[in-house]
Amino acid sequence: MASAPIASALLERFISHSPLSRRWVLALLLGLGGSALLCLAKLTSAPEDLLSTLWGLGLGLVAGTSYAVYSWVAHRLMGAGISRAAAMGSVFGAGGLLLLPVLILTGAPLLASPQAFWVASYMALIPMFAGYLLFGCGLTRVSPSTATTIALVEPAVATLLAVAIVGEELSARGWAGMVLLGAALALLALPQRLPAVAPSPGAQP
Repeated sequence: MASAPIASALLERFISHSPLSRRWVLALLLGLGGSALLCLAKLTSAPEDLLSTLWGLGLGLVAGTSYAVYSWVAHRLMGAGISRAAAMGSVFGAGGLLLLPVLILTGAPLLASPQAFWVASYMALIPMFAGYLLFGCGLTRVSPSTATTIALVEPAVATLLAVAIVGEELSARGWAGMVLLGAALALLALPQRLPAVAPSPGAQP
């Protein structure tokens, strides 16, 4: 998740040639710092297998970059005049077709019990369908880099749910990470200050 805003920014800067504001850079640094603190708060021991850890980190970077590319492509499609529903539906429809072989090969446990089936159905309808439908609405109003930076609040919400519902404990380091993520979100939510317009020479005071 934390790599997605950086990949989005690189796409906007070098392909779309869009400038990045100082506010976004500050919000990104706060969000990355908060995410790092949350991860360190759950780290209990050193990894036993460095190679597998590095492999997992590499796959995570690929996933974050893919998420950034998806956000950027959907934003560009909407900017080209394609409706939000068509843009989001085409991207997710193509992704769903690619995932069908994975479902066929590994989806047997989903049908093993009614509970597993209903949990999978809930995940598909609420976090995925409804969540990304709202994400598409956001992409019509903000840049992909801003949208993916705001999405860094996801690990914070997951942590709060774990503390409130599951009963997990969070260290001071983790709460500090939550504060940084909240600061990043608040910074992005602040209205932009418009520059003052100088009066024309012939204008009346």
